[in-house]
Amino acid sequence: MRAYENIQQLYLPVQPTVRQPADDVTYRELLPHKALQPYISCYWQLRTEKILEAQFNYRVVADGCIDIFFECNNPAESYVMGFCKQYTEFPLEFSFHYIGIRFLPTMFPQLFKINAAELSNRFLPLDDIAPAMAAFIAGGIDCTYGIESIAALFDGFFLESLRHTRLDEDIRLYDAITAILRNNGVIDIETQLDTGISPRQLRRLFEYYVGDTAKTFAKVVRFQHLLRAKPSVQSLRKNKLFFDAGYYDQAHFIKEFRNFYGTTPAKAFDR
Repeated sequence: MRAYENIQQLYLPVQPTVRQPADDVTYRELLPHKALQPYISCYWQLRTEKILEAQFNYRVVADGCIDIFFECNNPAESYVMGFCKQYTEFPLEFSFHYIGIRFLPTMFPQLFKINAAELSNRFLPLDDIAPAMAAFIAGGIDCTYGIESIAALFDGFFLESLRHTRLDEDIRLYDAITAILRNNGVIDIETQLDTGISPRQLRRLFEYYVGDTAKTFAKVVRFQHLLRAKPSVQSLRKNKLFFDAGYYDQAHFIKEFRNFYGTTPAKAFDR
């Protein structure tokens, strides 16, 4: 197994389900071809099933990934959203059909040879970053296709791209990422990451391939671990989950969670 394949085994980034009447807006995720799963977390679709009566605000929580996305009715305009260290909210119109590709950490810079730090906390026209990918979407994606057919087209594009792409496999970087993931982000970056390189070198690697520092990435991983755990509001209060997750106290936990999610843990898990 290549070093970067540990990410696929250890990390399943989560986006919260859409809080909207089920018949109004739907969100779906599809796995890519098996050979692409070490690189791509999923293809996703966010769409209205009928015209909405009010503007829809879609919240994207911090997940450590980089995404490509576009409106299926206008594939000529596609975008890339970099690593974000806080939630992002998109006000959407009354009718929309978005398609996206979520890349696992480090994979977008590997495939497109771009410094991830240049994309962080921003979304930019894909044509400025990866023109061949933007041209493929503009010329090859038809809104009348179902998501399964679109996913198959993307599979073909990336399988062919990988044949001509040489991936960097810096063991020091991937050993550090593996340690963070195995510990669910609860790790002292300065004392528990024995990578054999200086903190400055490690920071440079993380910023280039992930988009931020190892410390920030670990915080996002810790947050994502909580999302997957889906604790009840009652357990949050009784079990002191924030201590187990490495937070100093409840106030620290709530502040960081709100930054990554956009609301308090109690509201996020109140279902």
